[in-house]
Amino acid sequence: MELIHHLVETAAAARPEGIAIIDCDGRPVTYAEHAAAIDAVAGVLAAQGLGPRDRLLLVAENCHATTVLIFAAAKLGAVAVPVNARMTAAELAKIAAHCGPRLMAFTAAVSPDAAAHAAAACAEACVIPGIRLAAWTGAPTPAADPETAVILYTTGTTGDPKGVMLTHGNLRFAGLTSANLRNMEATDTIYGVLPMTHVFGLASMLMAATTVHATIRLEARFSPAALHAALIDGATVFPGVPQMHALLMDHVARGGLPGLTDAKLRYVSSGAAPLDPAWKRKAEAFYGLPLQNGYGMTESTAGICGTRNPIGTPDVSVGPALPGIEIKLDEAMGGGEAGVGEILTRGPHVMAGYYRNPAETARVLSPEGWLRTGDLGRLDADGRLTVVGRCKELIIRGGFNVYPPEVEAALNDHPDVIQCAVIGRAKPGGDEEVLAFVQCVDPDALDVAALRAFAAERLAAYKRPERIIAATALPAAPTGKILKHRLVTHFADRLADPETQTA
Repeated sequence: MELIHHLVETAAAARPEGIAIIDCDGRPVTYAEHAAAIDAVAGVLAAQGLGPRDRLLLVAENCHATTVLIFAAAKLGAVAVPVNARMTAAELAKIAAHCGPRLMAFTAAVSPDAAAHAAAACAEACVIPGIRLAAWTGAPTPAADPETAVILYTTGTTGDPKGVMLTHGNLRFAGLTSANLRNMEATDTIYGVLPMTHVFGLASMLMAATTVHATIRLEARFSPAALHAALIDGATVFPGVPQMHALLMDHVARGGLPGLTDAKLRYVSSGAAPLDPAWKRKAEAFYGLPLQNGYGMTESTAGICGTRNPIGTPDVSVGPALPGIEIKLDEAMGGGEAGVGEILTRGPHVMAGYYRNPAETARVLSPEGWLRTGDLGRLDADGRLTVVGRCKELIIRGGFNVYPPEVEAALNDHPDVIQCAVIGRAKPGGDEEVLAFVQCVDPDALDVAALRAFAAERLAAYKRPERIIAATALPAAPTGKILKHRLVTHFADRLADPETQTA
């Protein structure tokens, strides 16, 4: 079986002096050095007891060490479980308890949050530069399937973590498909700010670049200044999310900085959120390039559909199914609107299932291999998919998934909160904001700053509400179920008032 670390070995043999990684501190790493580092780190992990089908919990932000640990785990037949270091201690503990890792690794050198988690776990420095390791002392969990390369956790609509098992075949297929979609070659430099702890960055960035022996220029965290510098300096491929593009355009305009007319950038895409036609035109005028779109999810190893549009096209669909992938609509789940249905997909991109969750796996994966996405869409005569809504209540903020039940559970724990409802609302540029509507006995007495601090202890920053509206009652059905579809109109005056407490 071809495994993901074989991609690096092949690249090192074919292009040993080619640059694999430009680390977030600017240090270049050749493919020969990259492969040697993976071998060395695999030896360290093995000496610490990591073996086949064990889990390596990787608390990380983007850096060379993150890529090395993912590939080193694969080399040992183990399973990497990369998680965003910006998670709270409670979120991390829940994932650790579920996956039962043999080892935990923390990218402490590049991430203050990872360093804090490492200190809490009593992790110790090791011979891997910038990494701290700790053994897991919790209850053991079943070994992962031998084909599993990575487990990525999504919270899910229930608020409970779900570990998406992605195989070596999933990731290799996704990397090749992404590279082909962008016509990537070894001479390309991909700007790597998408977190590799999430599927977009892991599959469409790391695996794609490694597949074609290209270079990844890593950034631990996004900043428009760093992005602008990278594009001026020669990055050729930039996969991003809408607010990254919006912040870059604002940064250039406000700073009177040079545009990108002389840049080597040849491909730019915007994923993880719908495109607005007017905003798309503005972005294309800024880059002088077509802004490509796509659609995918963690359970589909990122990509399902993608566009190859010329500049100026009014098409804001997510394009047709990628080669080797099937899609169809289940119109029985479309709410009765003709031509609209739940999007189903099948192919080598579909996950193996959810780790330790056979019931949820059976709910979304049919015996014939069809994955239920939970999203609603329509297909045009040319097979292009337009996503029109969600069966689930998923919010996408800053390229990260936010699940309302998890946010609601955190706020409901506060003693002054009776109940709450959380929804997403579209913002200019394609991002979404998180709105929380909180029912309490005396809204005027609610200390919203204290509630925000309470939530900050339980939720990563991107999950925290931008707006909190307190009220004595929320619109509800006779059964007591909150009518979420009525919240925005019910509280329209307060949402429109900038003086309403939100910050």
